Amino acid sequence: MKLLLLLLVVLMVLSPHANSGSIVKYLPGFEGPLPFELETGYIRVGEAEQVQLFYYFIKSERNPKEDPLLLWLTGGPGCSAVSALLFENGPVKFRVEGYNGGTPTPTLLSTTYSWTQIASIIYLDQPVGTGFSYSKTQLLDTPSDSGEAKRIHEFLLKWLAKHEKFISNPFYVTGNSYAGKVIPATVQEISKGNDLGFKPQINLQGYVIGNPTTDQEFDYNHRVPFAHGMALISDELYESLKKTCNGNYEKVDPGNIECLQFVEEYHECIAGIYLGHVLAQICAVAAPGLFWPKHVPKRDLRETLPPNLSVSFPNCIVYSELQASMWANDESVRKALHVAKGSIGKWLRCSSEDKPYNKDIKSSVPYHLNNSIKGYPSLISSGDHDMIIPFTATQTWIRSLNYSIIDKWRPWMIHDQVAGYTKTYANKMTFATVKGGGHTSKFKPEESFIMFRRWISGQPL
Repeated sequence: MKLLLLLLVVLMVLSPHANSGSIVKYLPGFEGPLPFELETGYIRVGEAEQVQLFYYFIKSERNPKEDPLLLWLTGGPGCSAVSALLFENGPVKFRVEGYNGGTPTPTLLSTTYSWTQIASIIYLDQPVGTGFSYSKTQLLDTPSDSGEAKRIHEFLLKWLAKHEKFISNPFYVTGNSYAGKVIPATVQEISKGNDLGFKPQINLQGYVIGNPTTDQEFDYNHRVPFAHGMALISDELYESLKKTCNGNYEKVDPGNIECLQFVEEYHECIAGIYLGHVLAQICAVAAPGLFWPKHVPKRDLRETLPPNLSVSFPNCIVYSELQASMWANDESVRKALHVAKGSIGKWLRCSSEDKPYNKDIKSSVPYHLNNSIKGYPSLISSGDHDMIIPFTATQTWIRSLNYSIIDKWRPWMIHDQVAGYTKTYANKMTFATVKGGGHTSKFKPEESFIMFRRWISGQPL
């Protein structure tokens, strides 16, 4: 009997399904050893712990013993943490010039704007089926907003139990886009767990969200006034839309023929606009799961790529996302990252179109309100050229919390230049725009880093 128990323990330790973390010193595409400490691994969560959530953990390059610990959640739902790690705020990025879509793997370069300069970050692939996260068995329940908040909390408790030296670090939940639904709920879940005495206690200090989805129908209805403000539709069309649609442009009553006609005209006007950044050029290469104008032809990743992507599409904003797919589907990369062999098939940056998901939190506003009552500071930012979640929508729901303004609307500056605008409320919520920014910080990574660095240090933007 003792021998049998010993064998079971050994099998659990050796199994790729066990809670595990491995140090990564080299990455295909990066020359030499990594200049930062990277750990990857899985944490088992859910019923019978059948879900294996994959994470990338990078220690702060400054003082990991005292610097903040961040959990980063990418949007989608179902977009891999690679989106942030390699495009937005991580210590490496792809070299754009010269890659032809073949071998060797895309070249990785160091960045100057990584948030890991001042904080340790756990980049998490969630929900299950995202990135390298997978399930050992068929799920009994469909992943959902509220369910993910609970699973992420479970992940954190188990991760911190394995990384005890980070338990006392100031902890923040961070992320962007659709994570705007899940982050406030996760903050509330962690807070409740702390109040109930869950161990380890998480040193929760606040949260950060960029371009957050808050109430999708509400957010999307703000696209029409945003389009008018950006001169994408005419005054006449805007007035007609306001008059006939009563502020509802997303779910129009089928009987409202006039409104439907004007909405169709509106869609024709914006058909050639990339919603993630209205100034970006459209290119004919697309990765699955991206917002894409319906009338624009595109070459999918599964088709033959041009001989030299960077020459064929020099201004293509999704070019690096094509590189990510080539990189993450390379066996040498998976081996370096310690991905469990055979755990997933083709890696997709975003799998939201292929996986069932229950969007059961209609609005995250009540969660923001509860977190405000508990006194948690927050930084909410918007790229002012993002049409997926217009900054006007975010401003409106923040105002609806009815907290007084303690630092009125003003520009925030970098090197004597306006980098955006900001205001702070009595609930310790800071709202900031990034001038020229889009739906994620990849459009303005250095400005986003400086904004975050000032806020996390307790300085005025």
